[in-house]
Amino acid sequence: MARPDGTRPRSGGIRQRSGEDFDLLIGFLGFWAFVLFGFTVWMELTGQPALGWALALLVLLAALYGLVRLRRRLPPRTGRRG
Repeated sequence: MARPDGTRPRSGGIRQRSGEDFDLLIGFLGFWAFVLFGFTVWMELTGQPALGWALALLVLLAALYGLVRLRRRLPPRTGRRG
């Protein structure tokens, strides 16, 4: 995309993946893990079967743990998105 003065921005070289790219996905999974935790506790307290919900929560927490570990390995973002 051209700038107002008509020049094009220079390419910054090879684009690196950064940890901030995973923040949205981590937040999304974290929200649903919180919801599933509350739902599982509610099912247990009311005496309804909660095994399926607990297993879904376990899978979600494992995915969240993996994403957080992967995010720690990636470098921080150095530039801003356009």
